[in-house]
Amino acid sequence: AVFQRYLRPEKDYLSFSLIYNNGKRSLDLICKDKVEAEVWIAGLKALISSGQGGRSKIDGWSDGGLYLDVIPSPFDGRDLTSNSASDSSVSATRDISSPEVFVSFNPNTSPKSLRPENSFHSERSHVASEGTNMDVKGSGSYAFRVSVSSAPSTSSHGSAPDDYDALGDVYIWGEVICDNAVKVVADKNANYLSMRADVLLPRPLEYNVVLDVHHVACGVKHAALVTRQGEVFTWGEESGGRLGHGVGKDVIQPRLVESLAVTSVDFVACGEFHTCAVTMAGELYTWGDGTHNAGLLGHGTDVSHWIPKRISGPLEGLQVASVTCGPWHTALITSTGQLFTFGDGTFGVLGHGDRESVPYPKEVESLSGLRTIAVACGVWHTAAIVEVIVSQSSASVSSGKLFTWGDGDKNRLGHGDKEPRLKPTCVPALIDYNFHKVACGHSLTVGLTTSGHVFTMGSTVYGQLGNPCADGKIPSLVEDKLSGECVEEIACGAYHVAVLTSRNEVYTWGKGANGRLGHGDVEDRKT
Repeated sequence: AVFQRYLRPEKDYLSFSLIYNNGKRSLDLICKDKVEAEVWIAGLKALISSGQGGRSKIDGWSDGGLYLDVIPSPFDGRDLTSNSASDSSVSATRDISSPEVFVSFNPNTSPKSLRPENSFHSERSHVASEGTNMDVKGSGSYAFRVSVSSAPSTSSHGSAPDDYDALGDVYIWGEVICDNAVKVVADKNANYLSMRADVLLPRPLEYNVVLDVHHVACGVKHAALVTRQGEVFTWGEESGGRLGHGVGKDVIQPRLVESLAVTSVDFVACGEFHTCAVTMAGELYTWGDGTHNAGLLGHGTDVSHWIPKRISGPLEGLQVASVTCGPWHTALITSTGQLFTFGDGTFGVLGHGDRESVPYPKEVESLSGLRTIAVACGVWHTAAIVEVIVSQSSASVSSGKLFTWGDGDKNRLGHGDKEPRLKPTCVPALIDYNFHKVACGHSLTVGLTTSGHVFTMGSTVYGQLGNPCADGKIPSLVEDKLSGECVEEIACGAYHVAVLTSRNEVYTWGKGANGRLGHGDVEDRKT
């Protein structure tokens, strides 16, 4: 089932499925190379053929009922060894000195006990490697032992260069929707139970199928992810159609957005009331609650859409490269660097020089002719990184400058005052830096330079600036544990920040309620 879902024809000759527990479960392996595949196949064939007349005991295990119970199931009818039997038996002895992998199956355990990454790559598998786990008498668990590749390490830790095939897993923390919530909240005006619990430490997101996740996005009470195969899954509290499943029901685990299955999606973004997706072909789909008289979905109407609908009109002939959502407005960048915004125009947040709402994507004219490389939406402000040509000595080079506009309250625009800006305005204090990424919170703007430095501006509430000495009036550098680190990614919630460094470490600061910082408590962090 896994291979049918995730077609990998180029790995066909290295792959097989071991079907067990009367066909209810399978172990699906992609081997490292042909030699390893042959070792597995030869070993398993020998075990299966010797067990045709009933269960066979394996490899001298002490009496206690450790048996292999296998249903022969040729993979698509093809012989993966592509060798004669004699060749296979030779290849099975080729690698005697290599480490051994132990695998034990217990049909009585829940599927969650078999983590997807273990069941997908034999060179990373080390399920139940403790010998004690395997010495189960009469428990109905099956075990086998096969000698596999001469790889120096069978550890699943660390990000070695040969891990390029590893599955993308999602970890989640903070206030999350789940089926075993500690507290159940009933809304007097609604007929559903909202099930939410505080998760104080990062834990793997639970899902019913194997997912290889390439991108993830959070809204206020819903979330979305995109797999490497271009599928979109959403989950959380349903309201106004933002989950895209066409039904008014909360979804506890990621569920496929079926109407997008015909296209391949690259990127997804979540607002509070709506969701957006960009396809590989550069088309933009939006869905959710359109009834707020703000043109939130970009279709030119105030109609809600419970399943994704493509935006045409102003974007015809243009390729959308990325999209970002605030609660009340949306911004997108085309492949040529044009910036478009739509939605509620209060405080001048759309950057069109006025406070009017626009119900369809409209280009930000003051940046026309310049290349926008990143954009982020706050609640009532917007920030973008725009490439500007800078003269350096005798040469001209392009450099990313931070532009902000919208509501200036709490100094969130970084201009040293609280005045609104109706058009994109370059942040003067940061003119000497080269930026390439930006993120916005409620009253916060965060910029990331190409050299890996993080600057914050806005309200000092909850310590969200990450710098205890900053008053927020002008942009400040986040240092402490980040000094000497090169930051590669930045993300904001309403009042907290998370960054990823070049050493694959995640740092968080700001508001700690619900455990959203992931440190096992609910304390705010100023640094």
